[in-house]
Amino acid sequence: MKVIRSICILLTACLIIFFSQCSCAGENKSVLFQVSTLNALFEGIYDGEITFQELAHYGDFGIGTFNALDGEMVVLDGNFYQVRVDGEVLPVDPFTKTPFAMVTFFYPDAIIPFDEPADYDRLLFYLDTLLPTENIFYAIKVKGTFSFLKARSVPRQKRPYPPLVQAIAEQSIFEFNNVQGTMVGFFCPVYIQGLNMAGYHFHFISEDTMMGGHVLDCQIDSVHIEISFIHELSLILPKTEDFYRVNLVQDNEKELEKVER
Repeated sequence: MKVIRSICILLTACLIIFFSQCSCAGENKSVLFQVSTLNALFEGIYDGEITFQELAHYGDFGIGTFNALDGEMVVLDGNFYQVRVDGEVLPVDPFTKTPFAMVTFFYPDAIIPFDEPADYDRLLFYLDTLLPTENIFYAIKVKGTFSFLKARSVPRQKRPYPPLVQAIAEQSIFEFNNVQGTMVGFFCPVYIQGLNMAGYHFHFISEDTMMGGHVLDCQIDSVHIEISFIHELSLILPKTEDFYRVNLVQDNEKELEKVER
């Protein structure tokens, strides 16, 4: 059984490399559009200048947050959702602004079924086997049935804004059982650390759009995975006085890992 599974993984990897070469030839024009940097968010830069109406011009798939860190943002199929600290999921006011966001127009280069039960770590390990290189960006959609999913959201902050680690201490934790939905996320290469978080970052939205949040843990039953290869990054930086003055040269890698998981 292990031999058969290894052969399947190998065949899948070959297909992924083939799709990747097609993507490099120009069939996929995906661009990762990012607002601000994760280090800035980490240091409490929670006010942005770009509205979600503007952000929609750059992608129909993504994750992020809101001015004053007011909850978790999920974008799926062009629909923008706000998961508030009380668990309520709301459509996003187009004139609301974001201090940090990652969006792209999602064009899948590969679609892979994953029909065996797995926890979050096992899922991430499987995703590792599907990526032809760790030196580019990927948008990743994991859609299907989750026997368990643990997510979080954070409360709106007040000035003077605390660092992200302190704000996360006030987070709300949600646990969902036997839920259908989609994990929306990205993989970023290690050299991007500081601008973003190296590795995987997922948010979740249920099929009925009633539940969601930043993914902390999960147990999948049966899902299919869609991966979009991204070779271009577009970064917009805030023009605020807070951003101009903040110290962004600090090494927050260990703290960022705690924030993510």
